[in-house]
Amino acid sequence: MSSDAGPAPVSAKPPVTLREVAAAAGVSVATASKALNGQGRMTAETRERIRETARLLGFRPNHLAQSLLRKRSFTVGLLTNDTYGRFSLPLMAGVSDALVDNGVSVFLCNVEDDTRLGQLHVEAMLDKRVDGIIATGKRIDRHLPVDLSNLRVPVVYAFTQPDPGAVGLVSDDAGGARLAVEHFCRLGRRRIAHVTGPASFAVVHARAEAYRDVLKEQGLPVSEPLLGAWSEGWGHEAVAKLFEGRGERPDAVFCGNDQIARGVIDALRERGIGVPDDVGVIGFDNWEIVAEATRPPLTSVDMNLSTLGREAGLALLSLVGGQPAAPGIRKLPCRLVVRQSCGRPPGG
Repeated sequence: MSSDAGPAPVSAKPPVTLREVAAAAGVSVATASKALNGQGRMTAETRERIRETARLLGFRPNHLAQSLLRKRSFTVGLLTNDTYGRFSLPLMAGVSDALVDNGVSVFLCNVEDDTRLGQLHVEAMLDKRVDGIIATGKRIDRHLPVDLSNLRVPVVYAFTQPDPGAVGLVSDDAGGARLAVEHFCRLGRRRIAHVTGPASFAVVHARAEAYRDVLKEQGLPVSEPLLGAWSEGWGHEAVAKLFEGRGERPDAVFCGNDQIARGVIDALRERGIGVPDDVGVIGFDNWEIVAEATRPPLTSVDMNLSTLGREAGLALLSLVGGQPAAPGIRKLPCRLVVRQSCGRPPGG
């Protein structure tokens, strides 16, 4: 029988305790705790010496104990019914950006369009004692399929319809449409058509009204927006309506989203109509996977969803900290991301 018993089993080292940090730094446990939590009165030199000792020893604070003391979990729930993450993922990136510096974690729950599933997620969040909830969705004129009123934690709504008296943040769709149409006007385009989504969406009407307003201000002809699906197929179909009639053909098309715009550009190419030389095209959403892959790359209105998420996160932090926030809907500005699909200004 071999006398080689093999290597000794590896056991995990026990975590460094606050008492060990205090002993190594030559202070009391209470002083060490205050120094690491940014509390208490002591010299900057002492506080820094204790923190450096903790770092060298590999001390990790017990966040569970801290959260129990402060009656906070340092977690926030993000609820959405945006199954594909088209709007919720960039928004969540902004939320995380706002909260990470404050030691707060975010976890995402997809409620789809299922009231029962939504309620289960909310109950699970409350059981985990989240500090607050951010609700977001795939359109600003619909509630999530779950009741978030009268919860024991604050709720902030971002890119979805808020409850009365709650804090809500949305993109300024009318302002974004104005950016697009005014840009066309600066480029010298004079016959600007608008191809957009279904009439059941509030953003369709907000953008269409802004489109009309800019054309009237510029003294340009106003044509009725063409309403259809949020799809490339509708973009193809709309080009047939715009270019097969007897009326004057447009020299620019402002589209309600990037998928419609991509369909418009493909249909124009099939007809031998150059983009942007003959017709300029601008989309909406700045969905980069679509906008940058379009040929030519698509100029588009960006709703600044990351910024929207960041502002929602900061608003929730204020509420959690006991600071009042004005209820109602706050609109955040969009921006225009200029690529090659709309052309250059005269002489540019």
